Amino acid sequence: MNLDSKVAIVTGASSGIGAEFSKMLIENGSEVYGLARSEDKLKKLQKSLGDNFHPVKMDITNANDLEEWVDDTFDLNHQPDILINNAGVMYSANVEDLSMSEWHNMINVNLNGIFYLTRLIVPLMKENENTTHIINISSIAGIMGNPTISGYNASKFGVRGFSEALFKELRYDAIKVTCVFPGSIDTDLFDKIEGIDNHPNMMKTTDISSTVKFLLETDDNFLINEITMRPLNPKDPTN
Repeated sequence: MNLDSKVAIVTGASSGIGAEFSKMLIENGSEVYGLARSEDKLKKLQKSLGDNFHPVKMDITNANDLEEWVDDTFDLNHQPDILINNAGVMYSANVEDLSMSEWHNMINVNLNGIFYLTRLIVPLMKENENTTHIINISSIAGIMGNPTISGYNASKFGVRGFSEALFKELRYDAIKVTCVFPGSIDTDLFDKIEGIDNHPNMMKTTDISSTVKFLLETDDNFLINEITMRPLNPKDPTN
């Protein structure tokens, strides 16, 4: 795919890798609709990225609001070419200490939100005469379980299963589906996680965005449906 003049949707766009995805896409000529709950952060990002970045204040767990926005924004003359399902939340606790609200929030944001938006975008992509691409951001926690993040594991394992089925369902409609499994990234995801501190050996947001750029720019009949990324040495060099 040539990213120039393509229309992209990025969820969780206000910070971290979502903001970096938006920057990468716009630098390569795409038009980006950036979805997030923080309108202030989105508008600040728009100031640096320009008018090709459209800030959309949206809670992706609200299926009705998503449907209204998609209906108002897209039609047969203005179709999305790229969907990056990136929004996610993480809480850490032993299973007996994880609250019901934390569990439901992770499932709703990390898994249900992907379904709510994807089901609305797929019909538009099927009408697109070009090859399109859905990229679902899972996590290394979608491949391997670890103590104290059982809820996060469950949601991200779910993203992997959804992506695998979707890839097989949509491949003959010229819609690519890729599931991305990043290891630790230097973002604010861990800010509220006790015992995990950001450090220089974590991957950079640009590491992830450059990989996603490569995935998007592959030839139309070439698909990488899963990709795992890790820091070579995950240990904090300052310890």
